Amino acid sequence: MDFKPHGIMPAMVTPLTDDEKIDEPALRRLVNHLIAGGIHGLFAVGTQGEAYALTFEEKQRVTEIVVEETRRRVPVYIGTGAITTRETIALTQMAERIGADAVSVLTPYFIAPNAEEVYAHYAAIARATRLPVLLYTNPARTGVHLSPDVAARLAQIENIVGVKDSSGDLTLTTEFIRRAASAKFHVLAGRDTLIFATLVSGGSGSIAATANVVPQLVAEIYTAFVAGDLARARQAQARLAPLRIAFDLGTFPVVI
Repeated sequence: MDFKPHGIMPAMVTPLTDDEKIDEPALRRLVNHLIAGGIHGLFAVGTQGEAYALTFEEKQRVTEIVVEETRRRVPVYIGTGAITTRETIALTQMAERIGADAVSVLTPYFIAPNAEEVYAHYAAIARATRLPVLLYTNPARTGVHLSPDVAARLAQIENIVGVKDSSGDLTLTTEFIRRAASAKFHVLAGRDTLIFATLVSGGSGSIAATANVVPQLVAEIYTAFVAGDLARARQAQARLAPLRIAFDLGTFPVVI
């Protein structure tokens, strides 16, 4: 499959009104703010977007707005992870119908599937869609680990194109790269403090929450790196680090 996840994709927040409805004008403004900031894709309806708190209909509406407002200027990734395979497939097929470019699928959570069950879950999702599928592991939030062994097996499936690693464990990230990365399978940082380290190790970019706030700065890490200016990329990462660390002083994800 000729689809390469790369660069900086903001893990978009979902703007809400005071009565907890989707703030559609604010969401449209956010899309344009991020694209103007030089990012390389948009990732909506993920953990940063409070997908766990949105109904199916709300997820669908956010997807519609983001796809419509983006107008194909950058790829749109939609988070479709859920506890059950059935619900994940329904969300994935919804995103495909609306016109998303790819989906990012968080591991199941609350339950504790074994490695073979994790593999079967993702394989079934990939079979149910023509979209590129990006694996997503965030074990601190889900309690479920996606191993490099399973990722390497899943990388053999044509439309599974990479993994977002939010573990914060650089050893795990480098194992994903060593075991599974290829011209087809790409590893993205999910921890904003490790974007530069992931790129240096062979990763392809990042899905970053801080890009909601400072898209130009986060994008600079990637653009400087691919231009061969490692010093500037490292400096941009150093400037970003205090902001990401400050996020931990508030409640996730409303601190943004």
